[in-house]
Amino acid sequence: MARLILTNCRILTLAQQGTNARRGGAMRDLGIIARGEIALSDGRVHAIGAANSLAREAGDTRIDLAGRVVLPAFTDCHSHACFAGERYGEMAMRLAGTPYLDILAAGGGIMSTVRAVREASAETLADNLRARVALMRASGTAHVEVKSGYGLAVESELTMLRAITRVAALDAGIITPTFLGAHAIDGDETAYAALVEHDMLPAVVREFGPIACDAYCEKGAWNRANTAQLFRAARALGCPLRVHVDQFNELGFLDDALELGARTVDHLEATSHDALLRVARSSAIAVLLPGCGLSLDLRFADGRTLLDHGGAVAIATNMNPGSSPLTSMPLVIALAARFYRFNHEEAITAATWNAACALGIQGVTGSLEVGKRADLIVLATNDERALAYEWGSVNPIATVVGGKLLAGAWPTALDASR
Repeated sequence: MARLILTNCRILTLAQQGTNARRGGAMRDLGIIARGEIALSDGRVHAIGAANSLAREAGDTRIDLAGRVVLPAFTDCHSHACFAGERYGEMAMRLAGTPYLDILAAGGGIMSTVRAVREASAETLADNLRARVALMRASGTAHVEVKSGYGLAVESELTMLRAITRVAALDAGIITPTFLGAHAIDGDETAYAALVEHDMLPAVVREFGPIACDAYCEKGAWNRANTAQLFRAARALGCPLRVHVDQFNELGFLDDALELGARTVDHLEATSHDALLRVARSSAIAVLLPGCGLSLDLRFADGRTLLDHGGAVAIATNMNPGSSPLTSMPLVIALAARFYRFNHEEAITAATWNAACALGIQGVTGSLEVGKRADLIVLATNDERALAYEWGSVNPIATVVGGKLLAGAWPTALDASR
């Protein structure tokens, strides 16, 4: 059995006891092997241990990483990476002082992308998504959650999800589709909410099974009552619940989401201190999205309060064409350090293990352990603190997904044992 052994490296295994999202002090335990080696075979982690502890086998290929850091590849657990068109013109409007919600109300924002997506074929959407996933891989992301939500009609939403699942079927990583028909309101509010609940959601579940159901609860988008009604219907169909909540305004739906058992509550920029404490005490994972603050208005969720009170927190790019046009998880880690006041260990855990928990895939990825998928990155540095303290410049020299080198290159020195 041929093995690839990465040796003489600093390994952040993220291995701990338990299978739940990490909280408190567990966020700061990266499971470090200061000088170790890891063997990969058949797309899995075959062995892991201290340097020179793994017996050589015929057919092994060994790569000396000269002390570089190896860690689990990132999971981007909140993205809108399936879309067509662009929204470059909106940047000029925002720079001139036009608030995002005003752009949305005038038919821009999400609705601008909806028009482009409705004109695109499933093949075009799939090609666009593949290209964006390739960009994500270059900065160390193995797995990506991708939402619909730019169709806002039964067939257009199904077309988006077909494009996402088409890419997922051939990708080496795990691409997780999420239904976001409740991304905006198209036309009459009451009629559209009924369409999503009674027509769109059942059609999605019939074709794709009980995938996660998401909604954007915000002024100018979905109100509290309609979001709660949709989520009750989705829960009855077995769909995990996720929600964009309190991005600009605190409408009260956060407590409804927690009561309904939402798997994740995302954004939280406008969430009050007391409500953050309720999130911290809940089973929900708070998915924080610093790219929006960077791109829109420099408002950021109070991530420090969530962590200090025992909350489970993940971070993600929120990659989308308007409010967070970025693909780099190293940049997200650096933003989390500065604006959420996370230390490097907390930010790395939020981008790997806890992000995998947000998608329910932590049983197969999110940490480097024997039998799990061989999803890892190699940094150019021997100090993982660089991820948090340099502005997105610490891209990996190699991204391995399912045992395959999908981005970057190995150091030139190879020691092949035959």
